[in-house]
Amino acid sequence: MTGYIHQTLHSDSDARLSAQRYMLVVLAITAGIMIAEIIGGLLANSLALLSDAGHMLTDILALGLSLAAMRFARKPATLTKTFGFYRLEILAAFLNGVLLLGISLYIFNEAYHRLMDPGEIKGVFMLVVAAIGLVANGVGIAILRRSRFRNLNVRSVLFHLMGDTISSAGVIIGGILIIYTGWYIVDPVIGIFIGGLILRGAYSLVRESVDILLEATPKEIDTETLISDLVGIEEVKEVHHVHLWTITSGIYAMSAHVVVDDCLISKSTQVLNAIKRVLQDRYNMEHITNKEVFHGKTNIKHTQYQL
Repeated sequence: MTGYIHQTLHSDSDARLSAQRYMLVVLAITAGIMIAEIIGGLLANSLALLSDAGHMLTDILALGLSLAAMRFARKPATLTKTFGFYRLEILAAFLNGVLLLGISLYIFNEAYHRLMDPGEIKGVFMLVVAAIGLVANGVGIAILRRSRFRNLNVRSVLFHLMGDTISSAGVIIGGILIIYTGWYIVDPVIGIFIGGLILRGAYSLVRESVDILLEATPKEIDTETLISDLVGIEEVKEVHHVHLWTITSGIYAMSAHVVVDDCLISKSTQVLNAIKRVLQDRYNMEHITNKEVFHGKTNIKHTQYQL
């Protein structure tokens, strides 16, 4: 008996649409603050402000790529793309990570030159612009956290905004130090700190995206435990050729060869239902929409499950 069980891939469409609306609002706020920080950074001669603006530029690109990818992901599956276009979200996240790597390297290079030759910085201007950026980032985080949808791109944008909030706070501290001490070297030091935050986020984003593109086993699922749970089902003798992978954030797939004891065809249907219950109850598999049963064999071969 060969069976196929498919999860409805579009069950979270309403949550996705809501997330897109929130992200559009955050995009508009971030773009306005980025322009303010570029102008402020040039007028104040502050690398810290320009670095923060660069970080916000990556936020804007991240938001734009994420929105485009989420829009494409809503397109229905085709005969040549049977899983639809969900992987576009992962490609967008990967590109965001690569872009962040480039931005961080630029900041480190500029900070090095400024450490060698610090220039005069207008601390008050730097402080005021950074404070505005801090408030805007907080508003953006609050908006996105209202979204019920959590895919890799929404999480990456949240990470961007959290990093911006920390960097804005650092720029504020730097502005205060410059105003009261005149230590201009503080500015490139803060730039290096912001660059480090960007680099850390970039590494995490690229690593997770590459894992998904390479179809690595989802970190949320322990393969040995899953096999043990299936073998514990009555009539199931062994489970092998198990493959687990991620289609996109929160949507997993499994392919396995399940060998059962000799039994009536009607009994094999009960075994298949028991497998379904285990995957639903212990691995949060929902929305079973399709099952095909071919009679005449006692093995469940290459059974497909959506988790």
